[in-house]
Amino acid sequence: MVEIKTTGELQAMREAGRVVARTLQAVAAHATPGTPIAELDDLAATTIAEAHATSAFTGYQPGFAPTPYPAVICVSVNDAIVHGIPGRSRLRDGDLVSIDCGVYLDGWAGDSAISFTVGTTHPADRHLIDTTRQALAAGIAAALPGNRIGDIGHAIQTVAARDHCTDAVASDFGGHGIGRHMHEDPHVPNRGRPGRGMILRPGMTLAIEPMLSRSPAGYRVASDGWTLRTTDGSRAAHAEHTIAITDDGPLILTAP
Repeated sequence: MVEIKTTGELQAMREAGRVVARTLQAVAAHATPGTPIAELDDLAATTIAEAHATSAFTGYQPGFAPTPYPAVICVSVNDAIVHGIPGRSRLRDGDLVSIDCGVYLDGWAGDSAISFTVGTTHPADRHLIDTTRQALAAGIAAALPGNRIGDIGHAIQTVAARDHCTDAVASDFGGHGIGRHMHEDPHVPNRGRPGRGMILRPGMTLAIEPMLSRSPAGYRVASDGWTLRTTDGSRAAHAEHTIAITDDGPLILTAP
């Protein structure tokens, strides 16, 4: 079931989205060579608590996961595509880092992700991050009333193929509806056929999130049961926004 949000409910989701945006900004600014990854999680926890919000990730256990998620944010480094658990290791110069953050504020969810490099930026990593951001922007631009879910996936897929990148998690993972819960219907894949799938209506809210790599080799699940890594060790990037479909075009709810 897909819930259509009222103007007031969208405003409440926008406030949750602002907390997510502030948390991602704080974490990215703190991520330097030598920083313990667990320290990023601690900073996120403090930032979220100061906003009187709660993490949407902590304790979450979807069907694929063997245990509840043990941290506040996901920190995925280099070949980790998504769901990376913050641990004791430290960031190194040249690491490609993806941070995924979700919160609840006053009963409404926000979810967003960013990717960046720490210290030295290699041209191939910059290209991958830029392509992932552009794919997200294309997917958002396709989220118009009367379009369909397939139009979003097709837009993402087109940008990825243009720049010789690929959907790192195939059709197993992707975007999703969001509102009172972090994950709601519909599923929003990062590939699709134009004119196919559910019709988009004003008041629908979606989390759109391309996860791209430069290799078509696919992914594997790490021993922690959560982290998804590229099969061949190639690097991956992740970008995500929560958006609302409106008569005036897509509205990004997790913008700063």
